Amino acid sequence: MKKGFVSAALIAAALATPAVAQMSVEDQIETRQSAYQFAAWNMGKIKAHAIDGSVAYDEKQVAAAANAIAAVANSGMSALYSRDSANDRAENTRLKPNFFEEPMKVQEIAVSFVREANKLQEEAAGGDKAAVARQFAKVGETCKACHDNFRAK
Repeated sequence: MKKGFVSAALIAAALATPAVAQMSVEDQIETRQSAYQFAAWNMGKIKAHAIDGSVAYDEKQVAAAANAIAAVANSGMSALYSRDSANDRAENTRLKPNFFEEPMKVQEIAVSFVREANKLQEEAAGGDKAAVARQFAKVGETCKACHDNFRAK
């Protein structure tokens, strides 16, 4: 199944390439930042419900937030990363150039993000708050892995 997923992801990226070729570097950066900000906003909603308890746990709201995160994870974000969109060539980005020098590490983190986001979506649909909290942490670990490796401070 993992091999099939990786193949599907590579095909999706290849199909998206013509659309990205039409996007300016600035638009690539803005689009990916917006998508990640949207995912982070939804992570915050889940955190409030399942971790902090700052709001009463609402299974429907948590599921909706998890669906949004999974949608971002599965959207083909890799198409928004051209070499010219790193911080040594573009402004308004913290993407480090080593992102393009370590493709296997990028792929490992990306596949992990998709897998964990999809699992979060499954757990949220099940309604088990403790399971959601555990899976939330795993998704957060994938975000941190990418930031630690490829995002300038």
